[in-house]
Amino acid sequence: MTTSTLHEGSATASPAVTAPDARLPLARLRRLFLELVKFGVVGGSGVAVNLVVFNLLLHGLSSAPMTATVLASCVAMGTNYLGFRFYAYRDRASRTKRQIALFFVFSGIGVAMESLLFYAAYHGAGLNGPLGSNIAKAQSIVLASAFRFLVYRTWVFQHRAHHDARRP
Repeated sequence: MTTSTLHEGSATASPAVTAPDARLPLARLRRLFLELVKFGVVGGSGVAVNLVVFNLLLHGLSSAPMTATVLASCVAMGTNYLGFRFYAYRDRASRTKRQIALFFVFSGIGVAMESLLFYAAYHGAGLNGPLGSNIAKAQSIVLASAFRFLVYRTWVFQHRAHHDARRP
């Protein structure tokens, strides 16, 4: 889009792109990128917690593989809630009973997805040794994390304006 502008008393036509039109997609892309980075930081620490607890339970304490994966995922879920609430999505709607309930419902679905994926890799694909179990666990975490990112940003940690608009 071009506009005519006056430069210090002279009438000259110069191409000018209106700032809001040009910057809007770039600003959205930047916000999404920063959101992904913050999600990655919290998620990365959650993966570390998940893997440490998993290995401690499975290889250190000789727990059953499914018990180890579910318990590790649940411990990571708790630490992730704190990270998402107070770091990644701290600019979103304030903590409510609804937000907490949605987080744990969707996280529970994520744990179920992660556990099914782990079961398929551990038992079905034979990734059951020390290295194989960690590969199976890591793959299940990554795949379930895509689901978590979408539901957390869409329904759990909504923007304040969207959250306030939904209130009666």
